[in-house]
Order: sequence, then structure tokens, then C-alpha cells
Amino acid sequence: MKTKKRESTTAAYERAAAHPRPPRYELRLYVAGMTPRSTRAIANIREICAEYLKGNYDLRVFDVYQQPALAAGEQIIAVPTLIKRLPLPLRRIIGDLSNRKPVLLGLDLRSRT
Repeated sequence: MKTKKRESTTAAYERAAAHPRPPRYELRLYVAGMTPRSTRAIANIREICAEYLKGNYDLRVFDVYQQPALAAGEQIIAVPTLIKRLPLPLRRIIGDLSNRKPVLLGLDLRSRT
């Protein structure tokens, strides 16, 4: 019978550190109905996620008309509003997300230079 050799925790840590996983993004988009501005924001954030986050994200879309308590709890004062909950720091981006540069900066996907 063969016995499996247990890998030391140091070796496992070194292997994991050599190939770190990209951070998982938790995003919430608050919109007001299916207005043109809301649908543009939804389409824009989906494109950004597909291009830059490659499946390492959880995107939830909330309609403030259908779930006003959620909007109040998040202190939403304008829509569309995108909230990046994870990875920290928490960020809020307001607008239809058409201008990609500030969106990518807000999501920490691009440097300021």
C-alpha cells in the first residue's frame, strides 16, 4: 500500500505565494428602473467586469424603486451608483459608467499615472 507524502506547510505556502489568486470583487449597482441611463450603467459594468475581472467578481444589480430599503441602508443619494465592497477600500462611483478611466481607477484596476 502506498502512503501519500504530506507536503510541509512551508512548501504549500511558498507554492501559493508564487501563484497568488486575483482578488474577488464584490460589486453592487443601484439603478432606478429600466431608464436609458440605468441600462447603460448595467451594460457598461458588465463589459468592464468581463474584460478586466475575468470571472473574479460578484455583481448584483438593485432597483431602488423595487427595493427602497436597500438603497436607504446603503445611503444611495443618486443613481446609478456602483459600490465596490471588496476588495477594500469601499468605493462609490456615481453615473452611467460610460467614462471608463474614472471607473477603472475607482475599482483599482488602473494606476493614476
